[in-house]
Amino acid sequence: MNRYYFDYNATTPVSPEVMEVFVRALRETYGNASSIHTDGQAARGRLELAREQIAGLLGAVAREVVLLSGGTEADNLAILGTLAASPAERRHVVTSAIEHPAVLKTCATLHATIVPADSRGLIDPDAVRAALRPDTALVSIMHANNELGVIQPIAEIAAIAHQAGALMHSDGVQAAGKIPLDVNALGVDLYSISGHKFYAPKGMGALYVRKGTRLAPLFFGGRHENGLRPGTENVPGAAALGAAAVLCKTNLSAESLRIAALRDRLEQGILAQVPDAAVNGAGAPRVPNTTNIRFDGIDAEPLLIALDLAGFACSSGAACSSGAVEPSHVLLGIGLTRSQARSSLRFSLGRFNTGQQVDALIEATAGAVERLRRLSPVYTHA
Repeated sequence: MNRYYFDYNATTPVSPEVMEVFVRALRETYGNASSIHTDGQAARGRLELAREQIAGLLGAVAREVVLLSGGTEADNLAILGTLAASPAERRHVVTSAIEHPAVLKTCATLHATIVPADSRGLIDPDAVRAALRPDTALVSIMHANNELGVIQPIAEIAAIAHQAGALMHSDGVQAAGKIPLDVNALGVDLYSISGHKFYAPKGMGALYVRKGTRLAPLFFGGRHENGLRPGTENVPGAAALGAAAVLCKTNLSAESLRIAALRDRLEQGILAQVPDAAVNGAGAPRVPNTTNIRFDGIDAEPLLIALDLAGFACSSGAACSSGAVEPSHVLLGIGLTRSQARSSLRFSLGRFNTGQQVDALIEATAGAVERLRRLSPVYTHA
């Protein structure tokens, strides 16, 4: 049986071009980038090339890129590092109800105000303005939501934050590699990315830190990464992340159009064949690869299992929350009932999906939903 992957927001396969760079760096660039001998300086050169490549994806300069282990570390460093570097009287954070747990759980340990999203999954900049206080040090709003794909008005929110004297952080993990990025146009001071969301290996990410932004480290040791992230650098991981950044930026325009067409084909096909289905987040600007569809009258978990047995990988929520018994906080946050949230599946597409795979997924989903609804004690529609 063929298996088709529709869970790119959880993680992506490593692109062959990126894998080649990664393996070559493992084999050839094994020196410690802090060593002054030839092998160490070769590693340093490879590290700095990767930093330049990552900066190119972000519209930044290389010295503003801090290499980390992924999006979770980047979010934690941005939030906790900002507050640690702020005056004691300025330790308040503003964030949203639909952030990734890497942001929400960090903010739960702090003095934070959480603003709601509307029914489409959008954050109202005026709600952020209303939440600001004299002691607000940071606003942290994600660029693109991991479950809905909804793109937030980051530039407008950043301007509001700066007017109040606060810094602006955005979790860009689900935006990087999917939509054009320019951190200067966005106006952010801090921006998080994670390589395994755009065809690099797991365990490598970065935080953009605008020049002049005060940030304190979370860990202590050597003076690596301008004193912000001690420890011997992961040169092969950085090389792979840089290669993935170049690959995504080079192919972004054409690939975004192709994937958006496949996503729309998937949505239209499912909505045409499955009654009482709806797209969560419809009507809001979204990244091209993501759709979250609600199937009234059934629970998403049996549908997820049925599709998996038929050879399709998709998701009932954020991969970081797999195994959780509670419905998605994102879907509850846009006003869905607990039953509606439990009946929703996320399909996220990527580089290796095809029209034939999409058509097969439409047929499999329609068939599985029909079978499950026949068994459902709550579904009564024709």
